[in-house]
Amino acid sequence: MSFILNIETATKNCSVAISKNGETILCKEIAEEGYSHAEKLHVFIEEAIAEAKISVQDLVAVAVSQGPGSYTGLRIGVSAAKGLCFALNLPLIAVDTLQTLASQAKVSDGKIIPMLDARRMEVYSEIFNAKLETERPILAEVIDENSFQDINETVYFVGDCAEKCKTVLTKENFIFLEDIKYPSAAAMSKISFDKYQISDTVDVAYFEPYYLKDFMMTTPSKKV
Repeated sequence: MSFILNIETATKNCSVAISKNGETILCKEIAEEGYSHAEKLHVFIEEAIAEAKISVQDLVAVAVSQGPGSYTGLRIGVSAAKGLCFALNLPLIAVDTLQTLASQAKVSDGKIIPMLDARRMEVYSEIFNAKLETERPILAEVIDENSFQDINETVYFVGDCAEKCKTVLTKENFIFLEDIKYPSAAAMSKISFDKYQISDTVDVAYFEPYYLKDFMMTTPSKKV
């Protein structure tokens, strides 16, 4: 049996799942405005392993969300995943965050466009078909009334951008699945298992999250 620990921390959702042969058997997650990943992630990992009634020695791999997404969230998730892989001598599997998000839309036709907030009207987006095959790679793009106008099939939008994007993306074939807001580790299970079966892993020592945009730190203005 192939048990994989899946870690998803690219958004406000701090999520951990244990999968067996590609099926999620347990998931622990919480989405909070305050980004509690640093406090919750290791607790969730310990609880998930215990509640799944396995030990860390039963794991065959660790899978982690590779981004794009929150700089801090990705760093926390990848650091935890790397630490476990080093300690347990396990392979590390990197999973596209937007693919995980898109896989949560169970549709049989059309296009799936996952979008994650990248400040103002900019989003991280990717285009998939209903078979979850990539049809356009990841971009950081500004959304306006002309976005995706060339797509005439039904388009299913998922992610945390519905509120700010549905006022400009108003074409009749555009559907917002607003209940699918954040990627979940539970949705990583099949993707990570498929990658594990073909040894699609990354170098634990050198792997870095896919930030897409440079991290920007702002400093408070000086008071006179």
